[in-house]
Amino acid sequence: MPVEMGIWRIDGEVPRRLTASRLPSEATLENFLEQDPALLGTKLLVIGRQVRTPYGKFLDLLAIDADGNLHVLELKRDRTPREVVAQVLDYGSWVSTLGRDEIIDLANTHLDEPFASVFDETFGDTLPDELNKDLELTIVATELDASLERIVTYLRGLGVPVNAVFFSYLEDGDRRYLARSWLAPQREGAESPKPSAPRSKRAEWNGRDWFIAFGEESGSRSWQDARRFSFVSAGGGHWYSRTLRSVPVGARVNVHVPKAGYVGVGTTTGEAMRFDKALVGPDDKLGRLADQALEGRYHHGPEGAPQDDDVAEWVLPVQWDVTVPVQEAFWEKGMFANQNSACSLRDEFTLERIAQHFGLED
Repeated sequence: MPVEMGIWRIDGEVPRRLTASRLPSEATLENFLEQDPALLGTKLLVIGRQVRTPYGKFLDLLAIDADGNLHVLELKRDRTPREVVAQVLDYGSWVSTLGRDEIIDLANTHLDEPFASVFDETFGDTLPDELNKDLELTIVATELDASLERIVTYLRGLGVPVNAVFFSYLEDGDRRYLARSWLAPQREGAESPKPSAPRSKRAEWNGRDWFIAFGEESGSRSWQDARRFSFVSAGGGHWYSRTLRSVPVGARVNVHVPKAGYVGVGTTTGEAMRFDKALVGPDDKLGRLADQALEGRYHHGPEGAPQDDDVAEWVLPVQWDVTVPVQEAFWEKGMFANQNSACSLRDEFTLERIAQHFGLED
């Protein structure tokens, strides 16, 4: 039966029903959801609004959850139940085909900060290796009629991951309220419409391989320096350096230059050090890295200004197995890339292709 939301305020011993009103516009509800998608009851990060599809249509909101699954949020507006259901299924058919690189590019276009950084801040975890494993389709409405209920219930019975959520807008004097009700339960006690199958946020990790992002865009560092003096580095903020500083001695690092590809593989020989304290060269002829003739600046902010540990560039010493110039970087569609300066590399396809391309034994 159609959803109806009622809320009463208790005045002494007498319940007083609050007056249901109409939102100024459904665009207002879209704004609310973009600002705080947790209104849906699940922690989400909106990574796209009015996303243009290849078919000339515009998806209202695209969000991602902590497991890397995408959520299509489509407002009913003044469309008929059949129209809005057909629309959300059309969007879902496209979104389900998006690969990792496409999702990251889309999110970076929408967000003010790098996607991986915002994901980390939102969920307190690094971006999963696998994105878009499962998809959720949600119709958002200010009223749900019997026809929409029948269609959504039928599709859920067929295993289609679609649901509808109803928001009621109420006023009580100068106070305004939003009340939410799902057509089908979302959490405890609810049966998922999806076929049961093992789910894993991350593939198993061999405990040895790490992904390193070595950014050259700002001119603050140079891959040629890193090849010559056997190191990788990151800095310019706590988020950029903290992951690099967590890489242990003896780790195998697979170095990726953004927008180019993989350029080297090696083993870390020491812990990360601040650039101004880093030493390079053979044990009997160690010298300060800062005293060498370098192409990169390895300094952030105004020249000569003091830098604390969070802002400073950090250097991780590496014994290279193989390196190539950026112009010869290796990349194939479907390989793993991440905006974190360092993270575990679990993707088997990427590891296999790197090993084959660079002639590594394992």
